[in-house]
Amino acid sequence: MAAPTALYSVIDGKETAGGGVTHTSRNPALLSDVVAEVRLADAETFQDACARAREAQRAWARVPAPVRGQVVGAFGRLVQENKEGLARLVTREVGKTYAEALGEVQEIIDTCEFFLGEGRRLYGHTVPSEMPDKQLFTFRTPVGVAVIVTAGNFPVAVPSWYLAPALLCGNAVVWKPAEYAAATARALAELAWRAGVPAGVLNLVHADGETTFAGLDAALSRGLVDKVGFTGSTEVGRRIGELCGRHLQTPCLELGGKNPMVITPDADLDLAVQAALFSGYGTAGQRCTSLGTVIAHEDVHAEFVRRFTEAVRTAPVGEPSEGVVYGPLLDEKFARTYETALSWIDDHHTVLGSTAVGRITAESPREGFVGDPSDGLYYHPVLVDGVRPTDRIFLEETFGPIVGVTTYRTLDEAIELANTPGYGLSAAVWTSDPATAFRFRQGVGAGMVSVNNSTSGAEAHLPFGGNGKSGNGSRQSGVWVLDQFTRWQSMNWDFSGSLQKAQMDVATVEADLTYRLPAEWTDGAR
Repeated sequence: MAAPTALYSVIDGKETAGGGVTHTSRNPALLSDVVAEVRLADAETFQDACARAREAQRAWARVPAPVRGQVVGAFGRLVQENKEGLARLVTREVGKTYAEALGEVQEIIDTCEFFLGEGRRLYGHTVPSEMPDKQLFTFRTPVGVAVIVTAGNFPVAVPSWYLAPALLCGNAVVWKPAEYAAATARALAELAWRAGVPAGVLNLVHADGETTFAGLDAALSRGLVDKVGFTGSTEVGRRIGELCGRHLQTPCLELGGKNPMVITPDADLDLAVQAALFSGYGTAGQRCTSLGTVIAHEDVHAEFVRRFTEAVRTAPVGEPSEGVVYGPLLDEKFARTYETALSWIDDHHTVLGSTAVGRITAESPREGFVGDPSDGLYYHPVLVDGVRPTDRIFLEETFGPIVGVTTYRTLDEAIELANTPGYGLSAAVWTSDPATAFRFRQGVGAGMVSVNNSTSGAEAHLPFGGNGKSGNGSRQSGVWVLDQFTRWQSMNWDFSGSLQKAQMDVATVEADLTYRLPAEWTDGAR
């Protein structure tokens, strides 16, 4: 096994020890495999990164947007040239299956291709004035310095959702990735720097959560940060939102989910089972868009559960490079929180899908397991039938390979159940009836709705984001994310030679509003 890599924060192109403790990033499929030793920064180092970013941002903003777009495009091409290697690193450091890791890297490429073109389309508007010899304009301007804090379940794709548009729009970035995905983050940052992103325009800071919060608090107080983007838990998102609100800033928050899938009586059950398996157990259920609860109509509930149980029971689980449905959990801290979620299983639940519940070991084996589970964070897939809307397992995000099932009678009841947990990220409905699909869309509170598809899956040109406990309504991806990283500036230019005052020096046209059509005209039309 190769010696672990020592990783440091990189600020203005220079590595810095940062003054914090050392974190060990391990391969969750083989915990004895140390991927990197990461020197974490302290709060002062975090503030310094923000200050350096502010200095670098001014020059970057003066680079023409089409040229910045070329840099983003080159970033995507470099990722393309390193696709397999980057995907292998993702698999090694966070345990994502190699097939999913390849898809995640492809998402970076797609995102960069999209924003390459947007460099020539950062359009403002020309607006007609209410007065003569006067012209009105609007312009998109960069917000300034963006602090981006990302989770490690999508260690390269989700950061690209922030980095590509933020850099394209002329901002400088301080990126704080998850500690347990530090090597992957460094690899992605290296590709961005090699693509032409100036060193101080993209700064990489490794830090733990509390240090990041303290550093961000201080940097906001010093006026060093203009935008915060955060992907992570709802609990931390609330703290970030409160902090930014004190400084009159609106962060971009992409938080957790408890995503429902409604199965109607006319659903294609075989396809619905495939979708539920992928969205419920892919990435070991550790996506923000992972399926939380299946809401099956009582007429098809028994048959759906029978088919779904068989699919879960026979799904290959294990070594992530071997074509399995899912591999290990991301990190030991997520294993601990998932075990807490397993304690929510109650006596009124029917547990299906595997030979046991909890960690897969020699004493608690999984039938058909691929590889050796002895040194990995592998957990049995769990299917829980009989879930009630008052259960914690129904109401709270579980972030692991567990899916609940409940029933409904009417579509209104299904929509109410879908909205009950208070999250609003993703939702799916399986039906062949267009009216059902549109009524579900109208009633559900999710920011993203799928019809006859899974709750997971994003495309680079569609808005991504949620409502309620899933986010504050901000959106990533596509043109919609540009509103997160630019501010609208208006300009009026009066070339009349006089001071024209809006609403006061405006010409008016008098109309005779008392006029009525002659009765013989209207009566004769009968």
